[in-house]
Amino acid sequence: MSKGATEKQDGGASTLSRPMAGDALLALVLLGGLACVFALSQRLEDLRPAEDPFATYEEIYVAPDAARRMSLGFNGLVADWYWLRSLQYVGRKMGAHEGRLSLDDLSPLGVRNLGPMLEQATTLDPQFMAAYEFGAIVLPSIDRDAAVRLVEKGIRENPSDWRLRQHLGYIHWQAKRFREAGAAYREGAALPGAPAWMAALAAQVELDGGSRQVARELYARMHDESDDERIRALAAERLLQLQALDERDALQHMVDAFRSRFSRCPAGWREVAAVLRSAGIQTDASGAPRDPTGAPYALDASACRVKLDERTEIRKR
Repeated sequence: MSKGATEKQDGGASTLSRPMAGDALLALVLLGGLACVFALSQRLEDLRPAEDPFATYEEIYVAPDAARRMSLGFNGLVADWYWLRSLQYVGRKMGAHEGRLSLDDLSPLGVRNLGPMLEQATTLDPQFMAAYEFGAIVLPSIDRDAAVRLVEKGIRENPSDWRLRQHLGYIHWQAKRFREAGAAYREGAALPGAPAWMAALAAQVELDGGSRQVARELYARMHDESDDERIRALAAERLLQLQALDERDALQHMVDAFRSRFSRCPAGWREVAAVLRSAGIQTDASGAPRDPTGAPYALDASACRVKLDERTEIRKR
């Protein structure tokens, strides 16, 4: 074989070997990243107190900057790990709690370290939008200042994202800081790509932030915009509450009219059946009007008040 042919064969083998070398290098980098995450996880597990069943999820492990150095460039992977630990932490606390809970009021759980855990995840990955949104919904009932700090950090890191202003506006609205809430929505409305309802909502919040109509608009937008099924479920639940409040007001007006006419409260729903029918209100077999979950509304004849029945799925607060 000639020297030229030999060189040609050697060149072809070298060309073929380059993609294989690249694949091998990529595999080594990936394995190295997984090894770092495993080592970090093992180190954090070694630090937890054995007597606390939730300590493995609650421990404030390491400072965000230290975690970033330990991640060796795999920040997104480690951020996902912190995020999953945060969800497990909250989920296990909720599972161990006796009684009904709402995602926007987890104060009975004592999840005191959720804020720092979300802070760690978003320091490792400043574009971690799901963590900012979750913090905006869950943290205010635990540590409102931490919730504000988290979302404001998200705004600094992602100044063009209007949804972060929506989250900040919601935190302020919950705290009845309607001027700050309106300002947050207004700032978001000015960003490219922001929907027109942001500006309208800013005006509504500033004008009448404590009204049911504003609450209904806030939760409707939360339901439509969120990709998190837990947050969508919370918004749907709050919308049902608002619907039930409106229905109870209408029913109470009928009961009050009966009392004004007959100088007594109706003994039961059948006494106002004609009024209910004329208003197009659906009733059950006993003549009681139904709430949005299908349960009957209760009529407390002694107090002359319309109430939610004990069987309802509507939250009382």
